[in-house]
Amino acid sequence: MSVPREDDDAEIIPISAAPSFEELEEPDSLARLLAFLRRRITGDYEVDEFGYDAELTDKVVLELIRPLYNHWFRVETAELKNVPDDSGALIVANHSGTLPMDALMLQVAMHDEVGRPLRLLGADLVYQLPLLSHLSRKTGHTLACREDADRLLRKGELVGVFPEGFKGVGKPFSERYKLQRFGRGGFVASAIRAGVPIVPTAIVGAEEIYPKIGDLKSLARLLGLPYLPITPLFPLLGPLGLVPLPSKWMIEFGEPIRTDEFEPSAADDPMLVFNLTDHVREVIQQLLNELRLRRGHAFPPFF
Repeated sequence: MSVPREDDDAEIIPISAAPSFEELEEPDSLARLLAFLRRRITGDYEVDEFGYDAELTDKVVLELIRPLYNHWFRVETAELKNVPDDSGALIVANHSGTLPMDALMLQVAMHDEVGRPLRLLGADLVYQLPLLSHLSRKTGHTLACREDADRLLRKGELVGVFPEGFKGVGKPFSERYKLQRFGRGGFVASAIRAGVPIVPTAIVGAEEIYPKIGDLKSLARLLGLPYLPITPLFPLLGPLGLVPLPSKWMIEFGEPIRTDEFEPSAADDPMLVFNLTDHVREVIQQLLNELRLRRGHAFPPFF
């Protein structure tokens, strides 16, 4: 593709030979924005085999949610040394908050404080919604299935999983910080097959952003949703009730649990997988209890 240059001879020059936007006499921020837009329009960007678009994630999505991380929830992290710098690992965390805001905050923490992208495994429902499915894959998420998890871990990626699923994120406020069942332990089997460590992770703060005090079950079934929450502010205040409460967040990464001492075939041993799954759950519950005490009041700057 070529573009005309405005001179007397109307010479045609290739885009690759044109001066870069960074070289133009524009403020750096504007130059970077124009260069970004040019790449998006011309298709000059890369996605991986799962559809992950690193540039879009870093320059747009994370930029939009970073203010929540830094200023609204004021997230603090602990024991980042337990996350590998350049090798594969499975980040296993508790899930809560009515809406999965904890997944986004964990993704920002990995990017900004560890310097690595987090490839989250999502539930089937996410990929049944056209717009959300497309955006999820663009930002590095993929379906929570054995094949995708195994491929990512063997590539040396950081993979995030929330074994509680909708049982955790949709539990009532009265059961806050009490871990739900971890399913069949498929995440443990994937870690064993790949020989990567499991990093138990505790997230405190998400439970308070949308305190679930009820459930519109009939309407939820009609809409094909696992639940439709009632909170102190929603649906009473309408769209305003969707604004999350500014609770104080803390994320702690526990000591890695090694799996490389097992043969890959051990992933097919249901008793071994169950025991290791139960151990991971117990570790996360203990981390949650300790971290919750350390944090103190959920809204310290406000109340």
